[in-house]
This record gives sequence, C-alpha cells and structure tokens, in this order.
Amino acid sequence: MPFRATCNTFILKDDSKIRKLVFYKDYYDVFIKNQRPRVQAKIFWTIILIENVEKVPSKYLKYIIGSDGVFEIRILTRNDIFRIFCFFNKQNELVLINGFQKKTQKTPQNEIDKALKIKHDYENEKEYYHT
Repeated sequence: MPFRATCNTFILKDDSKIRKLVFYKDYYDVFIKNQRPRVQAKIFWTIILIENVEKVPSKYLKYIIGSDGVFEIRILTRNDIFRIFCFFNKQNELVLINGFQKKTQKTPQNEIDKALKIKHDYENEKEYYHT
C-alpha cells in the first residue's frame, strides 16, 4: 500500500510523491518552531498537499511576480495568514526557505527581498560546491 495514515492525514511514501521538499539551512525550522501547534498542523497539511498533488491550486502555492523564481506557500488559519517562501531547484524539487506571519494584504517587500537574498545565497553555495 503506497500510503500510511497519520493524525487523520494520509502521507504517501517518498517514492510516490510528485515533489520533493528540501529545507535550506535552518530558516524553515526556526519559523515552524515558533508557531502554535494548530498553525504547525495546518502548515504540515499544506506541505503534504504540495508534495502530493500534481496541479497545486494557487490558493496554496503561488508565484510572486517579478521575484526571479520565488513562490509563496500560502497558509490561512481562522485568524491568521502565514507565508513560506520557496523556489524550484530542479523540476520537482522545491526548496523551502523563510516564513513569516502576514499582517497586511500585500506581501511586504522586505520579506520578498529576504527570500531573494536567501535564494541567491543557496544558488551561490550550490555553484561553489558543484564546481
């Protein structure tokens, strides 16, 4: 059987996932550890969806226009909105970077700039180690 049930959510085995998620440094870990358990559960649910659904609705994953390949994972709870920035390293490999709680309608430019810097650092580091 290609899945197992955990906390009322079905998790597919790694070899049957559509996308592989990679976490760069500790940006995601720091973000997720500072969230309430209910928010963490919603984030995990959204990540599982992104890993396993071929066509992810823009409600959950959306390209940030003019951002040089940065996407935002979109998490909405009853009272709060969260975003986790990410980008594709390979066709089906998504690199998760920094996250934040969104307090305004528009994504703050300083958060986008931070994501772009982290993406740039990742690409430079990867290039350094693979040359």
